[in-house]
Amino acid sequence: MRGIVDAILLIGPTGAGKSPLGDHIEERGLSGRRCHHFDFGSQLRRIGQDSEVPQGFTSEEHLFVREVLEKALLLEREHFPIARKIVSSFLDMRRYEKGDMVILNGLPRHVEQAIDMDSLFSVRALVVLDCPPEVVHKRISKNTGGDRTGRDDDDISLIEKKLRIFKTRTAALVGHYSKRSCRIITLDVTPEATAGDLYAELLMRI
Repeated sequence: MRGIVDAILLIGPTGAGKSPLGDHIEERGLSGRRCHHFDFGSQLRRIGQDSEVPQGFTSEEHLFVREVLEKALLLEREHFPIARKIVSSFLDMRRYEKGDMVILNGLPRHVEQAIDMDSLFSVRALVVLDCPPEVVHKRISKNTGGDRTGRDDDDISLIEKKLRIFKTRTAALVGHYSKRSCRIITLDVTPEATAGDLYAELLMRI
């Protein structure tokens, strides 16, 4: 049994720079610990873009993941078994070892998921990338983070949908984790802020 895994959760709207920051943390570590960046969106795209049904998934689950990507849907509580499979596959693939830390990005995205995630992760800190909608659009148009190339989900209508979902569902995670005495670290994101800039600020705050 793997047990409960220590994690830091990155939250912020699409385009705020979560994926580049997660990659940066994985490359350099944090607080002397080996880190694994779990980018849920990237993992969904890996599964959804596979022409074959991935091992461990049913054909129905595979089709559902594709629909999630095409329509920018959230995985609701009844879909958590799919999320659990994706997490388990990721940890096995990365050869997670006790003492490592996982940088969560994109999961959980709402309070119900956060409650279910308690069976997998102990979130030690919440890193909030504060990025207003106008800055999101500037960052995506300039590809500031360098991670938007070839993205099928950067259509303006999907971006707006993701921003609405973040405001109505994901932002509530701050209050949820605050009530649990989880450390909250807020980083202000500008149109030009790079992963290196955000990482440097995080090191001063962690």
